[in-house]
Amino acid sequence: MYSTPFSPAEARSARARVGLSTAQVAQAMTACGAPVRPELIEAWEYGSQIPTEPQLFVLADVLWCPPTALMGVEPRTLAEHRMARQLSVERLAQLIGMDPARYWAAESAQQWSGDYRQTKALVEALGLSLRKLIGVMGRDDELAGHIRAAIDGRWKAHVGPVTEITTLNKTRVSDALRAMHAEFAEFSERYMGHVVARNDDSRLKEVAAERSAYLRRLADHFWELIGEAGEAPPFNTVTTH
Repeated sequence: MYSTPFSPAEARSARARVGLSTAQVAQAMTACGAPVRPELIEAWEYGSQIPTEPQLFVLADVLWCPPTALMGVEPRTLAEHRMARQLSVERLAQLIGMDPARYWAAESAQQWSGDYRQTKALVEALGLSLRKLIGVMGRDDELAGHIRAAIDGRWKAHVGPVTEITTLNKTRVSDALRAMHAEFAEFSERYMGHVVARNDDSRLKEVAAERSAYLRRLADHFWELIGEAGEAPPFNTVTTH
């Protein structure tokens, strides 16, 4: 069952910054329509209980901080992006023109299946960039799989699929995949060169470690090569198409 992301340590820090006691926080939350007792605030701050979404939103208002500060995470999932904007399931579903039950199913499965209009409205409501939208749509692993196959094989065969996933210009995708393919080929050549030369094991391990580190950062490196287009809102014909 999904639970609201919450950081007790960040909650304690946020309360300390505004100089309120747990009793004062409870009183302010009650005045805002979310009645709680000081004991519950303490339970949140020490991790024995977790606030509900509505309580999290009110607590963030009372402590003068964004919900993400109390969540203790950088939003990645659809649910976390929604909570970062202090939107309930019902309110976001209304904004994008989708049945709440269908929206909730998409959020729970972490798979987005809305049509173009709904997706555009979702992006606008949550302030998503192109890169974040792909993650929210549950296609990060699919994208990473194509990138991995591209650098280790025929990179041109993956330009089309990567372009479809990202909606980026095909030339931009081609340039990124070609560069990564060349970089990865260099690792292989260096490694085999050391093998043929019968260099010491420590140098071979060093090259292998560099290769492993490169593979772990494939998706991040792809977006670094893409540049500002990945951080821009999608549906902008100037930057993403």
